[in-house]
Amino acid sequence: MGFFLETMIGGLMTGMLYSLVALGFVLIFKASGVFNFAQGAMVLFAALAMARFSEWIQAAGLDSKLIANVIAFVGAMAVMVAAAWLIERLVLRKLVNQGEITLLMATLGITYFLDGLGQTVFGNDIYKIDVGMPKDPIFLLESMFEGGVLVNQEDIFAALIAAALVALLSLFFQKTATGRALRAVADDHQAAQSIGIPLSRIWVIVWSVAGFVALVAGIIWGSKLGVQFSLSLVALKALPVIILGGLTSVPGAILGGLIIGVGEKLSEVYIGPFFGGGIEIWFAYVLALLFLLVRPQGLFGEKIIDRV
Repeated sequence: MGFFLETMIGGLMTGMLYSLVALGFVLIFKASGVFNFAQGAMVLFAALAMARFSEWIQAAGLDSKLIANVIAFVGAMAVMVAAAWLIERLVLRKLVNQGEITLLMATLGITYFLDGLGQTVFGNDIYKIDVGMPKDPIFLLESMFEGGVLVNQEDIFAALIAAALVALLSLFFQKTATGRALRAVADDHQAAQSIGIPLSRIWVIVWSVAGFVALVAGIIWGSKLGVQFSLSLVALKALPVIILGGLTSVPGAILGGLIIGVGEKLSEVYIGPFFGGGIEIWFAYVLALLFLLVRPQGLFGEKIIDRV
């Protein structure tokens, strides 16, 4: 039982990180109706900026790692806001009211541009992000199970940070005027403009918020795995998450992430040995495919009904 709980808790921790990345997809889709393929590249680019800024600041003679990380975080966030402004100014503003496939191809272009720019500006080595999260494992529930349940402290801190950010974003969408404006823009660009909602400002806001989410996710994943270009592929694990939860649902992103995280860990441990292992790599995508066949809109997605 203790080993089962260890596996499940590990899955829940990983699932919260998947949910955090998936929120970036949901945020932009809710505000613009665009499926943002660039979210994985944004996670990588933000993590690279954070890692390199911190490294450069400490190399310049600042001894305090905490202060260097704070300055690097502010600098990386400024970079993501600038990127959001440039994306709105140079790409989205030109494509208002264009077809979905046009906007999708635009985000693919942004993906490759960010990947190339990241290598040019920050280099392509593996970089370290150390924000002081404890990495030593601890034993929990020792009084209930013999030997207790082994949990990584870094996973606990990462899950708590992800959960706090998810809660804040949920409140932002539900309780603020800007959040309601974002939903209005997603429903109909022209109608939103006709009632005075500034489309360009809304898009800059939502891409900046998505950039902030990407930065936090990049820091957490970079702390666990190191900042490397495979990080953008890890971020794409969020695609099955939003298929499960629904493209327009913040709670769906949370639940979908937890289902994927727990499911892939349990399947790897208990089913993997019968298939030679490797289930964790493809489990999420197979589950997403099954959902597409049975419930294409996801658990909490809005069912689209066309009337003629």
